[in-house]
Amino acid sequence: MNSSNTILTRTKSFFAEIGDMTLFAGRFFREVFSPPFEFKELLRQCYNMGNRSLLLVGVTGFILGLVFTLQSRPTLLQFGAQSWMASMVSLSIVREIGPVVIALICAGRIGSGIGAELGSMRVTEQIDAMEVSGTNPFKYLVVTRIVATTLMLPLLIIMGDAIALLGSALIENLKGDVSFLLYFNQVFDALKFSDIIPATVKSVFFGFAIGLVGCYKGYYCSKGTVGVGEASNSAVVYISMLLFVIDFIAVFVTDIFF
Repeated sequence: MNSSNTILTRTKSFFAEIGDMTLFAGRFFREVFSPPFEFKELLRQCYNMGNRSLLLVGVTGFILGLVFTLQSRPTLLQFGAQSWMASMVSLSIVREIGPVVIALICAGRIGSGIGAELGSMRVTEQIDAMEVSGTNPFKYLVVTRIVATTLMLPLLIIMGDAIALLGSALIENLKGDVSFLLYFNQVFDALKFSDIIPATVKSVFFGFAIGLVGCYKGYYCSKGTVGVGEASNSAVVYISMLLFVIDFIAVFVTDIFF
């Protein structure tokens, strides 16, 4: 009986939090189009989330391309289909693997950072002080961060995909004696706009989800300094779950229209 009550309570709490997050998203859409616009803070957040994530995304993409090619090459060699390596790797990385892996990396790097930053501001009453002084903390802290993640994540994913293909080309050049020019000619022959556009649109939703959940968890943080760690940790967990849900919906819709 106690276990069933616990499950019921947690289920109610989960759906209540989903409802609160939906209201939080609705407030964002109301605030984002109303003046004043915090362009300076938006640019600062774009720099923090974009430029400072370049190294992490670049290393992740490069290793992804290396590992994926090394793992796929023996199987293709068994069937004499090594000439399809460039096509298979490029389609797999651009359509699915690149966006999802890089989004998960950014969820840990950006989402947890937002949750911890806003959470610490909440428990130290900095957000309350902004409200008392007449500043709109939601527009200054939340709107700028969500817009920044929405803008920056597609760019990071495009860069990560390009570096992953470069790593794959390096392996093919060393193992299969395939020139970089021939490899990328095959890549561009295989890729179409119907592959690139859905992946780019999906990455925009990934960025929005990272910013929304990170800001929500941090903005409503409680329980003192312990709550800051909980907000950061739960932000990454919720974002990871949400990314897979968005990815499933995007693949389902893409399969219908493309």
